[in-house]
Amino acid sequence: MTNLTAKDLDVLTHVLTAEEMACKKARIYANTLTDAALAQEMETIAGAHAERFNALYTLLGGKS
Repeated sequence: MTNLTAKDLDVLTHVLTAEEMACKKARIYANTLTDAALAQEMETIAGAHAERFNALYTLLGGKS
């Protein structure tokens, strides 16, 4: 990984937090929706947020 500035790390921290929260919210919505098609769509969205979170986390040197 290239050298990151403190500002870069701050921005990435905020993006990681946003992706994590979006994933959690989408999973909550998926579990509370009564329409099966919408619930499945929310699970798909949650999975996409989780993938982006894991990719960023791995990029920063974390282990997923």
